[in-house]
Amino acid sequence: MKTAPLLAATALALFAPASFAQTKAPDPARLKTTVEKLVSFGTRHTLSSATDPKRGIGAARKWGAAEFEKISKGCGGCLKVEMVEDRFTGPRAPDGVNVVDVLAIQRGTGDPNQVVIVAGHIDSRVSDVMDFTSDAPGANDDASGTALVIEAARVLAGEKFDGTIVYALLSGEEQGLWGGKLLAATAKARGWQVRAMLNNDIVGNTLGQNGSIVDQRVRVFSEGARSAEDIKAAMTRRGIGGEDDSPSRALAKKIDGIAAGNPAIGLDVFAVRRPDRFGRGGDHTPLLEAGYPAVRFSVGVENYDRQHQDLRTENGREYGDTVSAMDFPYLAKVTALNVAALRDLASAPAAPATVSLDGAVSSDTKVMWDAVPGAVAYRIRWRKADAQDWTDSRIVKDATETLLKDVIVDDTFIGVAAVSASGAESIVTFGGMAPRK
Repeated sequence: MKTAPLLAATALALFAPASFAQTKAPDPARLKTTVEKLVSFGTRHTLSSATDPKRGIGAARKWGAAEFEKISKGCGGCLKVEMVEDRFTGPRAPDGVNVVDVLAIQRGTGDPNQVVIVAGHIDSRVSDVMDFTSDAPGANDDASGTALVIEAARVLAGEKFDGTIVYALLSGEEQGLWGGKLLAATAKARGWQVRAMLNNDIVGNTLGQNGSIVDQRVRVFSEGARSAEDIKAAMTRRGIGGEDDSPSRALAKKIDGIAAGNPAIGLDVFAVRRPDRFGRGGDHTPLLEAGYPAVRFSVGVENYDRQHQDLRTENGREYGDTVSAMDFPYLAKVTALNVAALRDLASAPAAPATVSLDGAVSSDTKVMWDAVPGAVAYRIRWRKADAQDWTDSRIVKDATETLLKDVIVDDTFIGVAAVSASGAESIVTFGGMAPRK
């Protein structure tokens, strides 16, 4: 294999992503209408009625599927809408329950098995997780994420992408992350190569428990140590210093870069370096356990009086997850960031499967990586080993290796992303040790 030269500076312009300002924007009013409709089903508890036409989880799921069908009709059948289900039993459903995920699949024009997923959970609950009869509006948790997914489909339907986008409305989150488990099992069974899973859970409020207002920031949670890795992989990660560069962490960093590169969205990403909020979980967790890159979006500040609470007022203090506590212009911004990320990820090639480094006892580092179908170039990224974010990069064409002169591997972290003809980049694959001959 030959070592590639740098591209000329003028060629770098070919790899600049499109501006968000040139694209269609999510509509706060439409997001509010969607959340209000979801609240109107009374409760969406996973154990509530699956057959009542007006109240319960079944009616909500059928309505969500019908919304996807309307969107698909408007784009000439660009979405394939389906419901997948399986039966789950556990402490929060001792008699068992059918968990149903509503999927709308926008098939890619390149390799349709290269998949990007955006998800929110449609089920809701009140204080007692086993109470499936009381009103449980679940406006923010998680009609906000459900509305975001439907709105993303409205914005992106009809556009063409190399990869497939799956819009997923998940059930059973409150009972045991069962919708996420069903989604992960579906991905495995269908042979999907999941580039990214964006889980949106509690993404529609800006007034916090302590009265603070946070409307310019969204948290994106990602795992460092991979839950899917075995002891050998864990020891390899320890040896190469890859604790902050797992696929999930690389995905969070990419989303942070997308937000920074699109100031019109108006959001700063607070990239939280843990899988989820402290001691809590979400539907991206089963995807991580299955080995897929996944992150969770959640609001910049939470109001716990408005989560998992019976509807009531005590001493002048309101409890309950209602529409009145939400901020729909903010939800539109989080939706816009998801849309920008989906557009970029679905347009990009897959990430390189492996990246190898060779530079022990040398002042230079040789970088080698696997060729990626559909990639017209590769971006080599590096940073000093005491830094968190990439500081330097190089574009390489027509090769799968390059030499970084005067870059000492002992002091440097290195990774590679694949680049499409449109300039969309994959997430970065972190560099490890080259096999010894």
